[in-house]
Amino acid sequence: MAQQDDKKKKGNYQRNEKIIITSRPHYVLEQSDPPHQKFVWSYDITILNESDEIIQLLHRFWKITDLSGKVEEIHGAGVIGLQPVIKPGKSFSYTSYCQLLTPQGTMEGFYEIQNLDEVMYIAEIPKFVLTAPTAITKTYRSRLH
Repeated sequence: MAQQDDKKKKGNYQRNEKIIITSRPHYVLEQSDPPHQKFVWSYDITILNESDEIIQLLHRFWKITDLSGKVEEIHGAGVIGLQPVIKPGKSFSYTSYCQLLTPQGTMEGFYEIQNLDEVMYIAEIPKFVLTAPTAITKTYRSRLH
């Protein structure tokens, strides 16, 4: 149902190719606990507004998939408690966290953004990979066999 609503919602909005999203994940060893299937990453996101309009990020949608294929969908207003306004040629950056039960996974999604005329846009968040260090991943995989 959520996926159907997601497709319907995205279909009503224009895509804006001038809003560039970049990501950089980092495995957080200090907060992870592999023997108890707790793997934590921080990820840095930068939203660059290359359009000639002032925009505001209103909502986020994330699809997080772990190594076993389990999918978690996250919807919410803004990011890190903010609904940032981004002027033309400027960017907004933030850091957040993700926890999985496996040492590898992916994240992807989109932001709902509007301009001052209240035209809604979808800004795609390209898929990025979450990977724990090789030694941790090998240990995890050896426990599966």
